[in-house]
Amino acid sequence: MNATATIDPREAAHFGAMAADWWNPKGSSAMLHRLNPVRLAYLREQVNRHWDLDSTALRPLTGKRALDVGCGAGLLSEPLARLGAAVTGVDAAAETIAAARAHAAAQGLAIDYHAGELDQLGDATFDLVVSMEVVEHVTDPAAFVAGLATRLAPGGLMILSTPNRTALSRLALITIGEGLGQIPRGTHDWSKFLTPDELAAHATAAGLTEIDRRGLSLAPTRGFVLSDDLSMDYFLTAIGG
Repeated sequence: MNATATIDPREAAHFGAMAADWWNPKGSSAMLHRLNPVRLAYLREQVNRHWDLDSTALRPLTGKRALDVGCGAGLLSEPLARLGAAVTGVDAAAETIAAARAHAAAQGLAIDYHAGELDQLGDATFDLVVSMEVVEHVTDPAAFVAGLATRLAPGGLMILSTPNRTALSRLALITIGEGLGQIPRGTHDWSKFLTPDELAAHATAAGLTEIDRRGLSLAPTRGFVLSDDLSMDYFLTAIGG
């Protein structure tokens, strides 16, 4: 394992055990399925703004290279491919990568999936780097963000999401989410959650410039929505320095 390795084997095993059920919208990854439309809405907003893309285009990322880190079985990688990007997905768990490859093949999508650390990608860089709900699961968040930054091509865009370390996130994600079985038990360690300022500091230290923060909230009648409230979960977007 290289000096910048950040995979926690216990976390990889936890998510690997969910691999076979990943694409079941009512299974153990149901929460991720409910999150995905909001993720995509925010992602589309940011890429449109950054590259001045046509908001009505069906494949706006044609010609762009996208890297999805902590891709799981491909819930975000596949929509990125459908938006036209040449997608590479990396995940710590070999089981989820196997599920991702099988599902992409069944959908007729060509996605380059890898299990393990980022160093296996050689010197490859990408126009878009995304990592959703991952940084709270690694052993060294600063090193992880720095590793992501090295993968960003000049003029590239990075989009991260993660829970905030607040009383609300503990209540919503652990006490209620895990306690009631909506999220598999053991998924979260509240002490490893990062505040927006902490994540932004890691991005700055990695030579990135933050350009946007947005909250991800839970509305009683609408489900997950984009919000100005960052207290439960949030997105952070940055560009190369």
